[in-house]
Amino acid sequence: MTAILRNESGKLLRGTLTLTGLLVVLTAFFFVVFPSIQEEAELFEEVYPEYMLELLGIEELHTIEGFVGGYIFPFVWILLAGIYFAYISAGMISRDVRTRRLDLTLAGPVSRESVLLQKVAALWVPLVALNLGLATVLFVGATLLGESFDLVSLAMVHLLGTPYLLACAGIGIVLSVVVDRVETAQAVSLVLVFVLWLVDGLSSMSPDFEWVGDLTLSRYYDPSAILVHEEYAFVDAGLLLAVFLVLLGVAVLVFTRRDI
Repeated sequence: MTAILRNESGKLLRGTLTLTGLLVVLTAFFFVVFPSIQEEAELFEEVYPEYMLELLGIEELHTIEGFVGGYIFPFVWILLAGIYFAYISAGMISRDVRTRRLDLTLAGPVSRESVLLQKVAALWVPLVALNLGLATVLFVGATLLGESFDLVSLAMVHLLGTPYLLACAGIGIVLSVVVDRVETAQAVSLVLVFVLWLVDGLSSMSPDFEWVGDLTLSRYYDPSAILVHEEYAFVDAGLLLAVFLVLLGVAVLVFTRRDI
């Protein structure tokens, strides 16, 4: 009953290691420039347009917590990792439909629900790798710079960020069962995550449109609040997890009823 899970986990391993390695290198590069930014933190915050500060959630840039929460996580976790999870999820079913591999899979004693759920469960591979890789480079990088994190906050910024990545994956999963062309499904998922991230930041510029940001995923995950203020928004994380479960439920419903 777990053959599909094992197979899909193996497929994701190579891409996950590549992505994690790239994000670790990118994070290390951010740490290299931190001392310079720390010295000119006030100047940076003055010259940055207000919408950029809102978009990235930048505050207390002179501290390691503010730098990581406002510089590293918005790019590495919210944008790049979010896009990656949506992208790979969008190919889960659509790729097998296109190659006709799904016909062979369903010819065996396995239900469509089981096929989809085991494919989704394989996301444990990038989730674990990304959390471990990024947490390690953050801890080591801060130590080398003579800085330190509150370990609880460091753990929580990863824990509470996991539902966000799952919600992004949910977008891809729905597109994977709705759209037959894998390229289309993945392109749309990529654009959607990017646009939602952009709308979240830009909507904060105007009180009249701030409600639009409430419809985006990234509004419910604030790394700066976790690292700088030690505010743990469990309710927001629960909402993101609920969004993921709803999207997964929709995908299961559509997949079990559609013609292959």
